Amino acid sequence: MAREFLVVWGDSAASAGEGDAGRLRTRPVTSRGALRWLPFVVLFAVAVIDLLAGPSLGFLPLLTLGPTFASVSGGVRRTAMVGLVAIVICVPLAYYNGLLLKRQNTITIVTIVGVTAASMLAAHLRLKRERELANVRLVAEAAQRVLLRPVPRRAADLRVALSYTSAAAEARIGGDLYEVVTTPHGVRLLIGDVQGKGLEAVETAAWVLGAFREAAYDEAELSEVGERLEASLARHLSGEMFVTAILAEVHRSEISLFNCGHPAPLLISSDGRITPLDPPHEGLPLGLGSLAADRPKAHRVMFENGDQILLFTDGVIEARNTAGEFYPLTERAGLLMGGDPQAALDSLRGDLVRHVGGPLLDDAAMLLLRRIPA
Repeated sequence: MAREFLVVWGDSAASAGEGDAGRLRTRPVTSRGALRWLPFVVLFAVAVIDLLAGPSLGFLPLLTLGPTFASVSGGVRRTAMVGLVAIVICVPLAYYNGLLLKRQNTITIVTIVGVTAASMLAAHLRLKRERELANVRLVAEAAQRVLLRPVPRRAADLRVALSYTSAAAEARIGGDLYEVVTTPHGVRLLIGDVQGKGLEAVETAAWVLGAFREAAYDEAELSEVGERLEASLARHLSGEMFVTAILAEVHRSEISLFNCGHPAPLLISSDGRITPLDPPHEGLPLGLGSLAADRPKAHRVMFENGDQILLFTDGVIEARNTAGEFYPLTERAGLLMGGDPQAALDSLRGDLVRHVGGPLLDDAAMLLLRRIPA
């Protein structure tokens, strides 16, 4: 639904995908270091080539490449320093070429000064844009933390794990949404997928999450929580926007599921059996309730000690490899057996990425619940 790049959001700010994040951080640092040295490498190369070519060929105008490259990664002062170094190199090379007092050398020096001045202006504008982008990113990250909060690792007798893989470069959120809250009515959770993409999808996700966080505490019945979400979206959605979602409520040895047009979760029994939890009656997505004669009803399934339930968005099961084959989630769900729930879910997410062999074309959220003795 929302088209984006690969970024993992674990169940804490940096719990999932730390290895990937480390690799992503290392590459920019290495590239920046190479760019900082590039102007001096270019000046040295021009000087060597000019000396080897002899006085008959002059390469002095190429010294302007130094301050030009300096403006790409350096500041104003650094660019000015590189320009000064270019002039210092130009003078002895001009003497070597017999051009020191000639008009051609004067033009070369003026050109270096002019290019350096233009590069200093470009460096100033670049740094200004980078500061503005950094400020905008700080605000965006704060908004993201409010919208998609880290889920708790434990809730009552549940162990909870989360994997969120967003497809947009530098993005942590998109059209997928999730929430886990402990209320007077028990542990309730939500996972959903907004139709559409971009900021409009993020805004819709914010409306759904806000309505759920209030209704989950206020309403005694799970179906009433769904009605509150439907009413909220009816006021705010425009056009043909809708949200597929699953609401769940955990009981002593069962779990209630309220499915609104969302892919059925998987029950992974303690003995290894994997069962899709299809609803008895198909329900329409949130936002389309006015088109249905009856709203979907919550249904209960057994959820005992040692059992796990995997909730996910369609970005997982619709992920294709280079041969066009969908990701076989039901077959691969066995990776979730045993060990720490977050580590197991990270392993499944890694298998998904390997299956695709490149960036995902849609957000992919997975929420894993493992029941343990109280």
